[in-house]
Amino acid sequence: MIGTSWVKIVLGLLLALALLWMVSGFYAAGQPLWAVGVLFFGAATLYIYGSERAMTWRYLFPGVAGMLVFVALPLLYTIQIGFTNHSASNLLSLDRARAYLLEQSTVDADQSLIFTLHPEGGDIRLVLTPPVDGGQPSYVSPPLSLDMPGQTSPVRMQPYTPEVANRAPALPLRDVIALRDSLAALKLELPDRKVLSYTGVREFGTVERLWKDDGNGALMQEGTGTVYTPNHETGFFETAQGERLQPGFKVGIGWTNYRRIMFDADMRGPFFSIFLWTVIFAGLTVVFSTALGMTLAVVLNWEALRYRTLYRTLLFLPYAVPGFISILVFKGLFNQNFGEINAILSALFGVRPAWFADPTLAKVMLLVVNTWLGYPYIMVLCTGLIKAIPADLYEASAIAGAKPLTNFFKITVPLIVRPMTPLLISAFAFNFNNFVLISLLTDGRPDYLNTKLPAGTTDILVSYTYRIAFTDAGANFGLAAAISTVIFCMVALMSLANLRMAKVNEQDRN
Repeated sequence: MIGTSWVKIVLGLLLALALLWMVSGFYAAGQPLWAVGVLFFGAATLYIYGSERAMTWRYLFPGVAGMLVFVALPLLYTIQIGFTNHSASNLLSLDRARAYLLEQSTVDADQSLIFTLHPEGGDIRLVLTPPVDGGQPSYVSPPLSLDMPGQTSPVRMQPYTPEVANRAPALPLRDVIALRDSLAALKLELPDRKVLSYTGVREFGTVERLWKDDGNGALMQEGTGTVYTPNHETGFFETAQGERLQPGFKVGIGWTNYRRIMFDADMRGPFFSIFLWTVIFAGLTVVFSTALGMTLAVVLNWEALRYRTLYRTLLFLPYAVPGFISILVFKGLFNQNFGEINAILSALFGVRPAWFADPTLAKVMLLVVNTWLGYPYIMVLCTGLIKAIPADLYEASAIAGAKPLTNFFKITVPLIVRPMTPLLISAFAFNFNNFVLISLLTDGRPDYLNTKLPAGTTDILVSYTYRIAFTDAGANFGLAAAISTVIFCMVALMSLANLRMAKVNEQDRN
């Protein structure tokens, strides 16, 4: 027992040291929040699994930790991005953006010299020649080691003299490329104190920095002296006239993205149109799928119907086939020129609707396809619920002389709608974020005209957000995160309604 205790103590100390090493690494990398988070999570883990007092938490901790890491953390990070200008042009922090710009340089082509490498015993000499046809060598280096380790000071070049005219032939390009890393570390100092750097496979030239730090956090352009000051409201280095440098840097912009959603006239119109279509799309999909699925379930429950099992199997197939395959098949069927649907319509009525070019027809097409994909689930669900309805109710209805439609609306629907309501709310929430259907079938198109941000008439909020974040509009992650937060709030409200409805149903059963 004593040996086991010592093993636990040593193991705990080693894990604590590893934790401190990770925390110090995050802090040294300029990530204090991550350092605090790792320290808290690691300390909690060590305490819970190392202390007898926290025995009960050992079973709860993995689930709680998983929820925090995989649910809460991405959510909080997305919300945080929504309050910044994070985009393709504002990816870096201020310090990293400044460091990137300070590293920018240009090569003076007029000052470049061609170099060749010539073996000399166990060393090599580097010879510089002007880039002129028939030009004579100008400078030569002292003997250098073949591996040419990084020099601590520039190599002083000497004027080329006839004493080295009988040098060995130059090394082939393949050998020169093999020494590229060592050549890149060389600095060559000419007799006039000019320093040359490696600028190409065959060249050394003068490298000039484009920017320098003026000591106050601003950048000064070499040559012109123009000063670019960091603007912490826009996230760019700017001149007094508003000229900007790329890349920019991330800054907090408060509620700007949310105000843009609500009050920017060029964005408000498409956004609310897309929001309205999202609600209509999700709502009508649930209505049509429920109506079709419930009707088929009632028909297939008719005892006198022959081959009911075969029909039920065939009607369930759309649910068994992967959705993306069905969507791509329908995309071909609705093709205006070669699709089977237009071929049939052309033969019967002489029309070929432009399903993908007309906004209304595109929306009808989406509802048709999504109803096809959704009704089997409702059908199977209703079939099980109908089986639970007591047969005595239908027998009493038959004695009273009720017709099938009366049984459907007075007995079947009231008894299965209530337990189905939470599931229908879940189906609405799923279709509210049905990105796959929109992306594969229409990609949100046809687009609205004259908008700052590309927006499609068949886009729903999630596909619209995706286009803003990753495809069009310059990858505006901050705006996309703000829209994602709005979507999360809407889905959260629907989930709360779902839970409340489930609670009501439970109380009714009791």
